[in-house]
Amino acid sequence: MSVSPSEEPSCEACETTPEVELIVDARARKIGELEVRRVLPVAKRRMLGPYVFLDHMGPVDFAPGQGIDVGPHPHIGLATVTYLFSGEILHRDSLGSEQAIRPGDINWMTAGSGITHSERTSPLVRASGSRLEGLQIWVALPLEQEEAAPAFRHYPGSTLPSVNLPGAAVRVLIGSAFGQTSPVETASPLFYLDLTLSAGAELEVPSEHAERALYVVSGAIRAGAEEAESGRMLVLSAGAKVTLRATSDARLVLLGGATLEGTRHIHWNFVSSSRERIEEAKDDYRAGRFPRVPGDDAPFVPLPG
Repeated sequence: MSVSPSEEPSCEACETTPEVELIVDARARKIGELEVRRVLPVAKRRMLGPYVFLDHMGPVDFAPGQGIDVGPHPHIGLATVTYLFSGEILHRDSLGSEQAIRPGDINWMTAGSGITHSERTSPLVRASGSRLEGLQIWVALPLEQEEAAPAFRHYPGSTLPSVNLPGAAVRVLIGSAFGQTSPVETASPLFYLDLTLSAGAELEVPSEHAERALYVVSGAIRAGAEEAESGRMLVLSAGAKVTLRATSDARLVLLGGATLEGTRHIHWNFVSSSRERIEEAKDDYRAGRFPRVPGDDAPFVPLPG
């Protein structure tokens, strides 16, 4: 996925309470034929721990013959993390990786010094039609790893631990929570949880991380004095004890982590602590110095602007 370089993020709904530092309502965006709800970044919250970008894809129903086609495009200085609730995406990258991402899997691609990838609906899934919904997030890399060698790791859903609590089910996608630890290898301390809550259920949010937020995928919840439905993120106040209460059956994610050192700049798909490095990446892409994606011979997505 990608960010428009002309898009100046804005906070469309921001308030504060003792438990909630900021409210962020997702903004509709189009990536090709795919409609997404963009949550991060916003003007008042450029990063959440190491997270610099969050898109909620769909839900969208594709008729037979339709699907997503995000052609080969580049990244630097970050890791992309893809997680699906329904459907399938075929990932290919310039390392030669080819991987179908299915519901419950974590797909972690480290861009580092530079990688190219594409995201498509496979011919088999396209032929029958499908429903697609999921989240794609970008994790900024620590300063000493921004130029690391690119890498790709895929974690099937069966390898990720889960916890059943009264009225709640928790999948520990990344990091540790509720006595369980995900096998996903990360570059800095962070966490990412998938929660389903039955109407009326309550759950205390883990408080060990410096920065925390929840994003409601479906249904409705209450956190302190604030309410949130699908498409809303609540950034939680540092150190606050927060209890969630589902006002209907709900699905949400909790995420956050340690604050990264320094500022990160974003231009299109490039993330770096250095504006000069982003300009260099733009020049490299224009000059065709980014690698091709084996198995996807389509032209590169043009550099905007």
